[in-house]
Amino acid sequence: MKRYLICTDLDRTLIPNGTQPESAAPKELFKRLVRREDVTLAYVSGRHRALIEQAIVDFDLPQPDFAIADVGTTTYQVQMSGWQSWGEWDVQIAPDWQGLSHDELQHLLGIFPALRLQEKEKQGRHKLSFYVALDVDAQKLMSEMEARLKYADIRANLIWSIDEKVGLGLLDVLPASANKLHAIRFLMQQKGFCHENTIFAGDSGNDLDVLMSDIPSVLVANANEEVKSQAKNAHKDTFYVAKGNYLGMNGNYSAGILEGIAHYWPEVGAWLREQKLTEQEAADVRANFPLAAE
Repeated sequence: MKRYLICTDLDRTLIPNGTQPESAAPKELFKRLVRREDVTLAYVSGRHRALIEQAIVDFDLPQPDFAIADVGTTTYQVQMSGWQSWGEWDVQIAPDWQGLSHDELQHLLGIFPALRLQEKEKQGRHKLSFYVALDVDAQKLMSEMEARLKYADIRANLIWSIDEKVGLGLLDVLPASANKLHAIRFLMQQKGFCHENTIFAGDSGNDLDVLMSDIPSVLVANANEEVKSQAKNAHKDTFYVAKGNYLGMNGNYSAGILEGIAHYWPEVGAWLREQKLTEQEAADVRANFPLAAE
């Protein structure tokens, strides 16, 4: 039996907490899909574990099989007995920081006044996170940071994204081998998934490594124009931008994930079309998206 691995970002991808509207019904359809025995679900998020667990409760999300948290610096297998951390991942990424602690690395970068340390709960063993004002030249700042890190023989990966709600830049300093892309590859290798049965969905700058890789990916329709522009150089055969109108939905959030899944896996798309909506769900879809009733 063919197995499917669905990896998805949370905020403004699976979670409809952006400014754009959410279609009717896709969340329930997504839940049905990931309940299938041949589907493995992995959340890939910048959130730490506690915030992922809180999001599952707050937004009524399905329980994942795996979670890649803190922008790829921590990995968990989610079982009935609880969340089990993968120590093998820590072993792989730790050497990049040359044994420096989180606080020591922060001190090394203290010469850059544009960096404002994020809250304690947003830091991690292998994740140093800053706020940056949007009027700062982010590319120049990161180039200067990379030069200082290189001088200290630190192998680091700098991830830039924007929190549109608060109007701030988010800059994460991670071990070079720790990001969403490498963590997904680690999961694929450990659990025997290949490119043909893996998909990733995202919306923001910290998803670009995966979106522009050879892993089949979908950018949900509500992604901002900057990310869409940056992702233009992605592998054309493994990158898809949700357009909307799939099953009468608008392509935002979980609707975009489902649209991308149907694009890469037509057999799963056929299954999605055959799903019976409840009477209330069908009424909601007909009322909001008449094309879905055709």
